[in-house]
Amino acid sequence: MLFFLLELLLLLPAVNAFYLPGVAPRQYQYGESVELKVNKLDSVQTQLPYDYYSLPFCQPNTITESAENLGEVLSGDRIENSVYQLQMKMVESCKILCKMDYSKDDLKLFEERIREDYRVNMIVDNLPSATKFYTQEVNEEGELEYITHYDKGYALGFLGSNQIALTETGVAYVNNHIRFHLFYHEDPSSFTGYRIVGFEVEPFSVEHEIDGVYQGTHTRLLTCTPLNKVTAGMRPQPVSGVESDRTEIIWTYDVQWGKSDVKWASRWDVYLKMTDSQIHWFSIINSTAIVLFLSAMLAMIMMRTLHRDFRRYNEIENDEEAKREETGWKLVHADVFRPPSFPTLLCVLVGTGYQLLGMAVTTLFFAVLGFLSPANRGALMLALLLLFVFMGVFAGYGGTRLYRFFNLTNWIQLTFWTAISFPGIAFTIFFVLNMMVWGEKSTGAVPFGTLVALLVLWFGISVPLVYLGSYFGFKREKPKPVKQPGLIPRHIPEQAWYLSSFISIAVGGILPFGACFIEIFFIMSSVWLHQFYYMFGFLFIVFIILFITCAEITIVMCYFQLCYEDYHWWWRAFLTSGSSAIYLFLYSILYFCTKMEIVKVVSTMLFFGYMFLISLGFFLMTGTIGFIATFYFVETIYGSIKTE
Repeated sequence: MLFFLLELLLLLPAVNAFYLPGVAPRQYQYGESVELKVNKLDSVQTQLPYDYYSLPFCQPNTITESAENLGEVLSGDRIENSVYQLQMKMVESCKILCKMDYSKDDLKLFEERIREDYRVNMIVDNLPSATKFYTQEVNEEGELEYITHYDKGYALGFLGSNQIALTETGVAYVNNHIRFHLFYHEDPSSFTGYRIVGFEVEPFSVEHEIDGVYQGTHTRLLTCTPLNKVTAGMRPQPVSGVESDRTEIIWTYDVQWGKSDVKWASRWDVYLKMTDSQIHWFSIINSTAIVLFLSAMLAMIMMRTLHRDFRRYNEIENDEEAKREETGWKLVHADVFRPPSFPTLLCVLVGTGYQLLGMAVTTLFFAVLGFLSPANRGALMLALLLLFVFMGVFAGYGGTRLYRFFNLTNWIQLTFWTAISFPGIAFTIFFVLNMMVWGEKSTGAVPFGTLVALLVLWFGISVPLVYLGSYFGFKREKPKPVKQPGLIPRHIPEQAWYLSSFISIAVGGILPFGACFIEIFFIMSSVWLHQFYYMFGFLFIVFIILFITCAEITIVMCYFQLCYEDYHWWWRAFLTSGSSAIYLFLYSILYFCTKMEIVKVVSTMLFFGYMFLISLGFFLMTGTIGFIATFYFVETIYGSIKTE
């Protein structure tokens, strides 16, 4: 297994380079119209997306929404048409979009969104807009060099300060002039025309002045001409601190085209490299090496110890004196398979864990193959939702098989709680948070029709599949333990403090969380800082490491517990690896305090509500992994010894 994982790690560059964008390339001819669509306004400070036209921008005569899948709706995307006019390879300078006459209330809304650090998102040929910026960093030779970075969308505006010329401190300024940089690739030997491979946006704020009377698109601007383009040093357009009741703002844009060597299949690389890939590589490799080494050591220790136990127990089988002095895990063979307290609850948790585990494995499989490209908006969210629904059959089957193992027969009750518990908690949290978002009039609020669709998926598909899995699980032959429980429970000796359930569970969760917390950081940055995440090759390796770590740490802790003649291992096996979810939630609190700049109570509720839900799912999945591994471990060792 160790060498297999190392080979997979070496193949990661190939895995990450191969992806299927989900759309076919389009060739444009010279002068052909290129549609520019607008998407939601979003902010890392509020986590509340808004429709682009929720602000009084220039609007087309008819606003048309693009067709959206369920994943896009749940993500808060609202893709609509715009009045921007672009033609392939046609350069435009100082083109007037419109002139808007704003009231103080309109300007106040702009000011509020600017102070909340909202960004505008646009789409051209299915490519999202990106803003380029540079940072100075020291290279390996100790010299300063400029590093190029990209952010999604562009800033709606900015706040004036002493460092920005011609601005007043604290005054909000709106970016009313946009310079579009579009890049195309041509290859006459392969296709005819031009393919768009880059879409960069450069925003400016300028208080436009006109020569004479405003005449629509034919108006002559004094602040912008083809020879004197808009620059950052011009007087910006304020939206706060304005004394007049009405304020006119002229919206303009430039269009520039550039030839690029980037091929269409690689055009998403800019967006997928928004994070520091070098740090990501070194962090993941370091974590992988440490965890694999520790796992190998634990496995080696366990194998040597168990072989010694097997040899010792089988040698003393015919020695009466040795039997009287016998100690260790063999003594509890008549109690180790005794049903635990609250067996139905344990079966519900394990069944739901099967469901989440199946969802995670299948999603990762298709993601690594490239079918969940970010170019296919909403695909990842939709895949997670549908796979969770269809994996209900595994929840019913897995939970019922364990239920039968405990000699319980009321499988209808078990099926009901399995089908209702976790989905019910998730839907309740989602519904409450959705009501809060709806109160803020955000597009992140899921419409009523979508809520009905979710309920149909739950009760119309998921619940019947859970019952179907339970039915087949119950009809199969009842599983039998390798050692039958005795009539009288054995007395458990007094345990040392460091062998208590609390200590064992708390310690057991550290290693699984440590195996994946670096990748969790990148995933959380993708979700909460609105970055693209496409390191599914890394995530696949980390998931395998997490699986192995959960299994091994739970087996080791269970073995020590049985050696001290404590046979109450059922719940501890589930909670040992499942406790890593507690560290995940605690880490989310640390992330909130150090990385987030959330300013609203509703946004805070959104963050912790969804992180609690994610942590709960992580608890069920990792707990199930540890439980399954421990169950087969216990069956194996007790099936390998001779007992009377």
